[in-house]
Amino acid sequence: MEFRVATADDAEQIGLLHADSWRRHYRGAYADAFLDGDVESDRRAVWTERLAVPAHTETVVAMESGELIGFVHVRFDADPQWGSLVDNLHVRTARRGSGIGGRLLQQAARAVERQAATNAMYLWVLEQNTAAQGFYRANGGAVAGSAPVPPPGGDPARLNGSPVCLRIAWADVAAL
Repeated sequence: MEFRVATADDAEQIGLLHADSWRRHYRGAYADAFLDGDVESDRRAVWTERLAVPAHTETVVAMESGELIGFVHVRFDADPQWGSLVDNLHVRTARRGSGIGGRLLQQAARAVERQAATNAMYLWVLEQNTAAQGFYRANGGAVAGSAPVPPPGGDPARLNGSPVCLRIAWADVAAL
């Protein structure tokens, strides 16, 4: 397995994995019409834009035999109190539980140590996603608040009701 910084050439694979992960794990929070629609094109467009001109961010991919098996995306210094935001961390379903997620989280922590103003890091996880919450707590994260889930692409019709997400925070990524 190889970890490396993503390039624009990775946008297609990242977009497809992101769409698959949303379809599997965001049901109930995101509207079925959105998830069952062309979410793949939506995610490919987002990743094509993000990777074309990274702006104070880093995306690390986990590759095996030329296939993307996971990725993490960090926005450095996203919040003055909470630090850098792990905006996405996704692993192929067949590879979950194999340690890739933990290694990607460590890659995010190293990037924060190298490029951010502080060593604080946080992320948002759906309240309904108890498995992910357990994973982040097992990796030293602590629940530090909640907020309404922001609608994908700013479109409230893409949400199912009023889902909530929890902030998981690390005061110092050195613990990772």
